[in-house]
Amino acid sequence: MSADALIEGLPDLVVLIRRDGLVLECGGGHGVPGLRCRLDAAGKRIETLWPAPVAEFLKLLMRRSLALRTTAEARLEHDGIAYEARASARGPERALCIIRQASASSRDDSLEGSDERPRPQLDRRGFLRRCKESMAMAALRERPLAVAVIQLDGISDIAQIIATKVSEQIMSTAILRLPAKSDERDGKPWWYLGQLSESLLALVFESADREAIGECVAGLSASLREPIAIGGAEFHLTPYAGVAILGQDASTPKLLLDHARAAATEARRRGSSEVCFFTDTMRLESLARLDIAREMREAIAHRDIRLRYVGRHDLGTGRLTAWVGYLRWLHPLRGEIRPAEFLRVAETTGLAAQLSRAVLGCLKEDFASLAAAADPDVRVSFGALRHHVLHEDFAADIGRFLAEGALPPERLELRIAERALVARDPLDLHDLARLGARVVVDEVARGMGSLELLARAPLWGLQLDRAWVTGLRRETQSRKVCQAGIAVAQAFGLTPIASGVDDSGQREALLALGCRYGSGDLFRDAAPDITAPARAAVGV
Repeated sequence: MSADALIEGLPDLVVLIRRDGLVLECGGGHGVPGLRCRLDAAGKRIETLWPAPVAEFLKLLMRRSLALRTTAEARLEHDGIAYEARASARGPERALCIIRQASASSRDDSLEGSDERPRPQLDRRGFLRRCKESMAMAALRERPLAVAVIQLDGISDIAQIIATKVSEQIMSTAILRLPAKSDERDGKPWWYLGQLSESLLALVFESADREAIGECVAGLSASLREPIAIGGAEFHLTPYAGVAILGQDASTPKLLLDHARAAATEARRRGSSEVCFFTDTMRLESLARLDIAREMREAIAHRDIRLRYVGRHDLGTGRLTAWVGYLRWLHPLRGEIRPAEFLRVAETTGLAAQLSRAVLGCLKEDFASLAAAADPDVRVSFGALRHHVLHEDFAADIGRFLAEGALPPERLELRIAERALVARDPLDLHDLARLGARVVVDEVARGMGSLELLARAPLWGLQLDRAWVTGLRRETQSRKVCQAGIAVAQAFGLTPIASGVDDSGQREALLALGCRYGSGDLFRDAAPDITAPARAAVGV
């Protein structure tokens, strides 16, 4: 089923509005009394479609979102009906508004009182206020309290690849399907729910019993893992849960939430479905990340984070076809810091795009040595970071780099992660392709993809994710994924590439599947020394 059909069937009203109040797109609204979308809404001004108070309210919310460049939320009551609305900026001039009928909470904000379970809280500010009040009450009455954070992997990809409106409905469905209140006769703790962001849920427990909390959160996570059917399509989410306990792990609401989030991040890093409780080790790691963020700013300024290069080869002949650059940070005191460690910090601190631009600048200095170590047709492959790719100036940055004569356009290859490519409009990539630069989709089959995008984007190749290539000979699933990825590349006239070719058995298997180019430990030039011989011998 198409994304448009999914959106049209949503109960929430979804409107894409321009800054001046012109409706660009509209859909859904079956569950919003008095505000259902009209078929001819696109191209009309918002005040001509809905009552003046509602139109003015949406325009104010939209402008607040554009001014702050973030998501804005608010409530409105009109003609006796309460509405909840959320506006998310989509560039400098447009915002996506989601409107739904507000659901009244059936429980007081305290942890005591009625036995009725509250409806899921979608108002972040309201939840945070309630959390503070619960903590104050727990401290005053010397009662236990804990916070669990559940990170839902998959929501962001759905928002980027299909539509934010679909991910909103999936999130709402996921929240509404959570189990009813705990049966206190079984000794299970009471909890209430809040939504911290697009993909983060939080629960406040009136308990510090780790076993009981872990059992409860595990049950909720199991419910969230169940497939969600929307408009005939089926979606799967992967929850990762972390818990922090008041008094033991933190003494303020912000720290408690931060530590619960850190525990959830640790669960995600481990790939574990088990509930992860915050520990002092995580506290030290958190402080270390703060140090890394500070030092990273200095490293970017002094251009200390650079690229190490490995060769990509013709798997049949061993001929070098490209120098592939990967990030490398040699810290003067810490030694070499793994990209997996500092890239997470760069993304969470907003340094990723800045780092990507700085490393791109290093290519100009490296190119002379790279060119001397290879034949004239050997390209240099640069992997732009996701946040840089999604930035509106990405194509302009690459264009300026080439215009400055840093290296000939026909010698540049841009590697863009599949997840980043599907989240941007490929239109401006055509300008770079016309200059001679090649675009390769990296990390293929790691996340969600789009065949329609592969047909439209000016691509040269698809690079299979290393995780699938390394398991090619011993895992049936890995072989199937590699075979499918290579077949997709060939169907679209693209060049299949493999990363992680570490032995001759993998090389032979890839050649048999139709993949002719790859990089990995099989070749003796897989080292930071870019002056290695241009024609590496193939290992046995």
